[in-house]
Amino acid sequence: MIEKNNKKTIRSWAFFDWANSAYNLVITSTIFPAYYTIITTTNEHGDKVTFFGRTYVNTSLSNYALSFAYLIMALALPILSSIADRRGNKKSFMKFFTYMGGLACVGLYFFKLDTLEMSIILFALAAMGYIGGVLFSNSYLPEIATEEHQDRVSAQGFSYGYIGSVLLQLICFLFVLKPEWFGITDASFPPRLSFLLVGVWWIAFSQIPFSVLPNGTPQASKVKTNIIKDGFSELSKVWGQLKQIKKLKGFLVSFFFYSMGVQTIMLAAAGFAEKTLKLGTAKLIAVILIIQLVAIPGAMLMSYLAKKIGNVNVLIMVVLVWIGCCVYGYYITNEYQFYSLAAIVGLIMGGIQSLSRSTYSKYLPVDTQDTTSFFSFYDVTEKLAIVIGLFSFAYIEEITGNIRYSIIALASFFIIGLILLFVLKKIERKEAPKL
Repeated sequence: MIEKNNKKTIRSWAFFDWANSAYNLVITSTIFPAYYTIITTTNEHGDKVTFFGRTYVNTSLSNYALSFAYLIMALALPILSSIADRRGNKKSFMKFFTYMGGLACVGLYFFKLDTLEMSIILFALAAMGYIGGVLFSNSYLPEIATEEHQDRVSAQGFSYGYIGSVLLQLICFLFVLKPEWFGITDASFPPRLSFLLVGVWWIAFSQIPFSVLPNGTPQASKVKTNIIKDGFSELSKVWGQLKQIKKLKGFLVSFFFYSMGVQTIMLAAAGFAEKTLKLGTAKLIAVILIIQLVAIPGAMLMSYLAKKIGNVNVLIMVVLVWIGCCVYGYYITNEYQFYSLAAIVGLIMGGIQSLSRSTYSKYLPVDTQDTTSFFSFYDVTEKLAIVIGLFSFAYIEEITGNIRYSIIALASFFIIGLILLFVLKKIERKEAPKL
C-alpha cells in the first residue's frame, strides 16, 4: 500500500509531469510545429507534401498522424491497463512508454525533408509514448492522495510540468535564437538538437518517479484470463459501474465533448499560428513560454476556485471562456491579437486539465481498487475525443483550404460540452453536495 499524502511520493509523482511535459511543449507546441511547417513549405509545392506516394496539406498530415497515434492508443489502453492490473506492473508500462517516446524524440534529430516519412512515424511514436505514460501516471492519483487533497496534488503535477518544460524550452531557445554563440551554421541544427534534448530530458527526469513509485499489486484472480478479452471486459465492467453513478457518467460525456476542443487547440495551435500569421520560431517560442508561465497560476487558481464554488461551476466558467477563444481565434489577423489570445488560453489551459483529472478522481467510488482500469476509461474517452477533434480539424482544412474554419468549428464541441455540464450540475444538486 502507498502512504497517502506523503510529500516525497507526491513530489516524485509530480516529476513525471516535469519530465514528459518537455515533449508537450517542444514537440507539440513550439519548435517542432514551426520547424515542420517551414521545411515542408517549398517554392515548388507550396504547403503540399508527399507521404508514401499520397499528397497532403502539410499541417493536415501532421494532424492526421497525431490522430492516428491517439486512435491506436485508445484501442490499446484497455488491454494495457488490464495487464497492469492483473500483474501489478503499471510502473513497468510507464517505463516502456517513457523510453519509447523519449527515443522517438531523439530520432527526430535526423528530421529533414528527405526523411519525412520516417520522421512522421517517429512523431507518432513519440505521441504514443506520451499518451501511454500519462495513463499510468494518472492512475496513481487516487492512490497517493486522499480525496480532499486530489485537486491540489493534480495541480501540483501540472505546475511541475510547466516549470520543467519551460526550463528546457529556455535552453532550446538559446540554440534557436543565437546559434552563432555556439558556432552553429546549419539552420536546421538548433531545432533538431532541441528534439534530441527533449528525449534525453524526458528519460532522465522520469527516473525520479521510477525510483519512488511502487509497481502495484497483482490481482491473482485474473492470472488465467485472456488478456485482450479481459482488457475490454474491464472497460465494460467500468461502464457498467458508470451507468450506476450518474454524476460520473454525466461528467465523462461532457468531458468527451469539451476535450475535443481543448486538446485539438493545444495540439494544432502552433501550426495555425505559423501558417496564418508567419510568426516564426522565435516569436512562437516566446508566446508559448508566456502561456506556460501563465498556466501555473491558472492551474492553482482553478484549484482555489473549485474549493470556493465547486468543480463543476469552475468548469462551466472555463468552457465559456474557451468558446470565446475559438470565436476570437477565427478573427485574429496580427501577432498582437495572437499574444492576447495566448495569454487567455494559458490561464485556462492548465486549469481545465488539472480540474478535469481531479474531478474524475473524486467521483470514483470510494472503495475502487482497480484505479488503472477507471483511468483507462478516462484516457480512452479523452483519446477518442482527440481523434475526432484532430481529424475534424485536418479534414475541414483539407476541404475548405482555410485553417480558420477548423478553429471556429471547434466551438461547437465546447458548446455541447457546456450544455452537458449544466446537466451534470443539475444531477449533482439532486444527488450530493457540490465538490
